[in-house]
Amino acid sequence: MDLGYARVSTPRQSLDAQLDRLRAAGIEKIWTDKKSGKNTDRPGLTELLEYARGGDCIVVTKLDRLGRNLRETLNLFHELPERGVAIRTLDDPLIIDTAADDAMSRVGVAMLGLFAEMERVYMLERTERARAAARERGVAPGPKMKLGPEDIDRAVYLRDVKKLSMAEVAAKLEGSPATLYRRLPPRPTEDR
Repeated sequence: MDLGYARVSTPRQSLDAQLDRLRAAGIEKIWTDKKSGKNTDRPGLTELLEYARGGDCIVVTKLDRLGRNLRETLNLFHELPERGVAIRTLDDPLIIDTAADDAMSRVGVAMLGLFAEMERVYMLERTERARAAARERGVAPGPKMKLGPEDIDRAVYLRDVKKLSMAEVAAKLEGSPATLYRRLPPRPTEDR
C-alpha cells in the first residue's frame, strides 16, 4: 500500500501543493506535519513509521520532506527497507524508489540528502547574516505589525476611550503590545 507523507516547516505554510501532488499520484492515506525538518518531534511522521508494514511504500514529493538532516534521512533509508518498507519520491531531480533496489536509488538518496542538508546550512547562514545586518541598522528582526492610520486611530480609541490595556488593544489588532507602545502617541495628560 502506498502511504503519503507531507510536511511544511511552519504552521503558516500550506500543505495543499504536496497533498494535491500525492493525491494525483493515487495516494489516499496521508500523514502530515507542520514542523521544521530539524524538529525531531514530528507526530505525523512517527505515526506513519509505526503504521508502515512490509510491502508498503512511503511516498513523499521530495526527499527533504522526510528530514533535512543527512544522518536521519540515511537512517530511514537503511531502516525501512530492512522492514520491507520502500520509499519513493515524486518530484526530486533524481527519482528515488527503494523498491527497485538499484544502485542509482541509493546514490540518489545520498546526494539528495546531502544537498538538502547543505541548503539548510546555507539558509541558516543567510538568515543569521540578515538578522545581524538588521541589528546593525537598528531594526528589530522579525515580522512587523502592520498599522495603518486607521489602525492607530482605533488603537488610541480603544486605549483612551474604552480604557483597554495595551495587551487587550494588541489582541484586538492582532499585534504585540511592544509595537503599540512604539507606534502610538503618548496618552493625553489629564487636567489637574
